[in-house]
Amino acid sequence: MSEQGPSNLFDVRGKVAVVTGGSRGIGLMIARGLLQAGAEVVISSRKAEALEATAAELAPLGPVTAIPADVSTPEGVTALAEAILAKYPKVDLLVNNAGATWGAPIDEFPASGWDKILGTNVEGVFLLTQALLPGLRAAATPDDPARVITIGSVDGLRVPMMENYSYSASKAAVHMLTRHLAKRLAGEQITVNAIAPGPFESKMTAFMLASSEGRDAVASTVPLGRIGEDDDIVGTTLFLASRAGRYLTGTVIPLDGGIVGCN
Repeated sequence: MSEQGPSNLFDVRGKVAVVTGGSRGIGLMIARGLLQAGAEVVISSRKAEALEATAAELAPLGPVTAIPADVSTPEGVTALAEAILAKYPKVDLLVNNAGATWGAPIDEFPASGWDKILGTNVEGVFLLTQALLPGLRAAATPDDPARVITIGSVDGLRVPMMENYSYSASKAAVHMLTRHLAKRLAGEQITVNAIAPGPFESKMTAFMLASSEGRDAVASTVPLGRIGEDDDIVGTTLFLASRAGRYLTGTVIPLDGGIVGCN
């Protein structure tokens, strides 16, 4: 056991964390949890007004910076990375959460439904990780690696019921990209892991969870009998971002109430 003791295993106080898609859904849950745990957080998303409103809501919890950016384009990634590194030469944690989805029947699924989803969910993850490597390298030490967490999906681990072809393919790609990046960056003391959530409150799941009947139907597909809650995603994030998770890299953690593991 480290001389710091078990009480500090999940300590992220003073760390600088970047959370994309941080204005709502899972990204907001993560950003709020990191602030409450003592981290300094940068949140980013495309819509500046909504992002600023979220930053104002989170400000009483700790130091939070809002930087609007569109990570679905190389130009947006570059602008975001430059703004972050200008303020924070060291980046302890990058949470690649920004994502998009598309659903349509197979006979109607358009090419644009592939371009947008893969551009955001896969290319954006790679390009932002690449662009922030100077900050991650500056923060990384053998005792306390820098961390990258990618948000995948249970739909990248099993065949989904919905016709979201490009989304499920993109999340499976994110899981493999996580492993590939982890192998390349391990020698630089940068860990890369993925969380694959099941159903959580988000814009993507709003249509399913809007009614009590819909929520009950979704919950009935989960072995633990409920949808994910804030503490579930925050707890897993803090594990990966803290001393507790420093010896873990290249993993994909299904955070799905047993959907994958129990079937």
